[in-house]
Amino acid sequence: MPIGEDALGGYTFKIEIDGQVIAQFKEVSGLGASREVIEHRELNLMGKEVIKKLPGKKSWEDIVLKRGVTDSTAVDDWFGEILKGNVDAARKNGSIVLYDYAGGEVRRYNFKNAWPNKVSVSGLQAGSSDIAVEEVTLSHEGLEPA
Repeated sequence: MPIGEDALGGYTFKIEIDGQVIAQFKEVSGLGASREVIEHRELNLMGKEVIKKLPGKKSWEDIVLKRGVTDSTAVDDWFGEILKGNVDAARKNGSIVLYDYAGGEVRRYNFKNAWPNKVSVSGLQAGSSDIAVEEVTLSHEGLEPA
């Protein structure tokens, strides 16, 4: 008899941009959203202070993707559109898809109008046995679980 639901492993995921898997990534972070709090103060009929907290503006964290450097130029080409000032061409919709242990899709986080605002490569060092890691930071206009 099952004792509860198993938590998902954080290692089975993929990144889709406009419906296509663009690269293999080793790490994803920034899957978060927040809402500012508006504190409204007023006096009731008895002259006592009443404080109400109301939801304010929404914001989303930037999504940060990390992967080993390869000969693929997909990310560089995408970032190149921003560097050339082609913002509309650079805006892409995408998804971060999580899988269960059997490889079935379990959860999907869709983001819209994303574009890379930063691309960097980890430090390189002669004699090291570390993999060179590329980090891509995406700004976007919304993240929703689907």
